[in-house]
Amino acid sequence: MHSKVLILDFGSQYTQLIARVVRGHHVYCEIHPYSMSMDEIKHFSPRAIILSGSPFSISNPLAPYPDTGIWTLGIPILGICYGMQLVSSHWGGMVQRAEKREYGCAELTISGDDVLFGGLDNCEQVWMSHGDALSVLPECFTILAKTANSPHAAFKHKTLPIYALQFHPEVVHSPGGKAMLANFLFAVAGLNADWTAGSFVTESIQKIKDKVGEKRVILGLSGGVDSSVAAMLLYKAIGKQLIPIFVDTGLMRYAEARRVKELFAPYPDLNIRFVDAGDTFFAKLKGVSDPEQKRKIIGAAFIDVFEEVAAEFSDAEFLAQGTLYPDVIESVSFAGPSATIKSHHNVGGLPEIMKLRLIEPLRELFKDEVREVGKCLGLPENLVQRHPFPGPGLAVRIIGAVDKDKVNLLQLADEIFISELYDSSLYNSTWQAFAVLLPVHSVGVMGDERTYDQVCALRAVNSVDGMTADWTELPHWFLKKVSNRISNEVKGISRVVFDISSKPPATIEWE
Repeated sequence: MHSKVLILDFGSQYTQLIARVVRGHHVYCEIHPYSMSMDEIKHFSPRAIILSGSPFSISNPLAPYPDTGIWTLGIPILGICYGMQLVSSHWGGMVQRAEKREYGCAELTISGDDVLFGGLDNCEQVWMSHGDALSVLPECFTILAKTANSPHAAFKHKTLPIYALQFHPEVVHSPGGKAMLANFLFAVAGLNADWTAGSFVTESIQKIKDKVGEKRVILGLSGGVDSSVAAMLLYKAIGKQLIPIFVDTGLMRYAEARRVKELFAPYPDLNIRFVDAGDTFFAKLKGVSDPEQKRKIIGAAFIDVFEEVAAEFSDAEFLAQGTLYPDVIESVSFAGPSATIKSHHNVGGLPEIMKLRLIEPLRELFKDEVREVGKCLGLPENLVQRHPFPGPGLAVRIIGAVDKDKVNLLQLADEIFISELYDSSLYNSTWQAFAVLLPVHSVGVMGDERTYDQVCALRAVNSVDGMTADWTELPHWFLKKVSNRISNEVKGISRVVFDISSKPPATIEWE
């Protein structure tokens, strides 16, 4: 049984970061709404609890509170920001509106030698984000650290393993924050670093075998990281019982079907069913320019095609999806469970239509953990590090109406961009990179002839989870080389531009 940490979510924008840091220390954790009942908490059997921040103030009449039973469990508790207010409020402290709000970096001065700050300097940079402050410290607590504006920036219970931090150790702007959280997990809570890719693979294979038995499983295979890792994990568990279906929408990356065949060629009994449905999708998309309408048409067409092919395997009882843990988290409000799980994948809606039971082998993992599992399963580096790709494919990277000729242009331009990133050892230095075809024609000159061809935009961003992103500063010599190649080799594109917009205010994709 793994050591488990429960993270109670009070609505902070940083809650997922807490989980990512805990998982990064190879400790299993889950995020649940603050309203989780005591029976549910006891069933989960956490070895420690972390209380997240919140947009609320403890003085707000609508302020969220956890079940008071958590204070009697006798396990270590760490309150962060709003979680700190909860700790102090429960034990008789007083929180008031701060005379001076504190947002941004602050210098933390650590007093004493508590294990929470073991291995850290006496002064550490931390990230503050609060408008309230603790004005009266509960008598049963002792101060561990302060900042110029927060005399109670960190404190702990004198006899119980309960800690509270005014700042956010989980963000990158608190450089020593990961070490603090590690100290809480190991020195305070005595947990084991036993949540690894290897242990996940071993346990998941057995779980899949137990759940599936001798039944067959259908999987929508796209060639991306998530579906490929899910396919390999299922294959290791049930072999020929897995039925991967690759639907080529005609909107995929350059030579995607061929590359998927090559990737899984070492596994000849992994019999992938390839379906060329490009003509169907182009016919349905003819003349459609609105991006949301394009998405709906593609999603509906995919379900129609997939269901038709899957019907050939009437003995299948399971449908596998590459749902990840962020998908699960986003489907649940911090105020309580939502009615349904969001569909984040091309096969969304299929379980209900096809009356299949759902199996989601990656639903406990963050994206970086999926990549580690892929490596553990023996998938090649260029696959597990592959950049994200939108479900609707190149249709949302072609601004305006979509047709086969535009897709061909974009595939070639995108392939040049991506191949040059690989050849220049720059691919892994950016989180996502791609080309976009604009609905703009621009005058140009090739040889002695005047041209009037399309414009291609290059996009490269760095991000952690796609929620925010900054444009990647690719070298000028590299952009020059890519621009020259696209203009010279892709007949129909005469001008290349580079997108330097961050998210926000822009989005990562153009549509």
